[in-house]
Amino acid sequence: MLEHIFLFIISLIANTLSSLAGGGAGLLQLPALIFLGLPFGVALVTHKIAAVALGVGASIKHLKNGSFKWQLVTIMTAGALPGVVLGANIILTLPENIAMLCLGVLTIGLGVYSILKPNLGMTDGLKNLNLKGYIIGGLGLFLLGILNGSLTSGTGLFVTIWLIHWFGMNYARAVSYTLVMVGILWNGSGAIALALQESIKWDWLPALILGALIGGYIGAHLAIAKGNILVKRTFEIMTILTGIALLYKAF
Repeated sequence: MLEHIFLFIISLIANTLSSLAGGGAGLLQLPALIFLGLPFGVALVTHKIAAVALGVGASIKHLKNGSFKWQLVTIMTAGALPGVVLGANIILTLPENIAMLCLGVLTIGLGVYSILKPNLGMTDGLKNLNLKGYIIGGLGLFLLGILNGSLTSGTGLFVTIWLIHWFGMNYARAVSYTLVMVGILWNGSGAIALALQESIKWDWLPALILGALIGGYIGAHLAIAKGNILVKRTFEIMTILTGIALLYKAF
């Protein structure tokens, strides 16, 4: 019972912060599963399945609050899902420490970049909504999909910053797209691909899923209620902490 309570608390905290920042649930949740004794592969696929619940919890709130541009939804899906499946199929063949080292440096760079750009993501001016823009945007999301399928710690943060940079979204809008599309479709595809290679810790999933559902909804509510400044600051904190955690695990 204590084990399941611990899992629920970790999941609730991790997914509330992730729902606010647009990624980073793996910062707490994945290491916790490994700490409790799961092998990396089993912990990864178990976390991926639970992460789908984060997208569901957040999407309930975000879908009620505003509309999505379905052209972007289609691009995010069609462009990224092949990358997600590809990443999930190559993760167990790559040197884990090297991949985490590179991702850690890049993730910290995202946070520093956002801090040095105080106006980044503070206004909502959609751009590149044409064929060329969709193609380049889709290619970027394909590459990020490979990261999402292979390494689960904080890759949604990269999607958030890409949507801000390329499509001109503010932080709140970018996070809503990240959570709905990455949380549900990307993580769902990655979980299926990983589940074909690794076993799943089924008896831990109820606590993890419940925490993710509630945390996703709470984080989305706070993002909508408090606006861009809170989301931007949470994004910056989560990217730097996630990067440090990845570097620690790499070494």
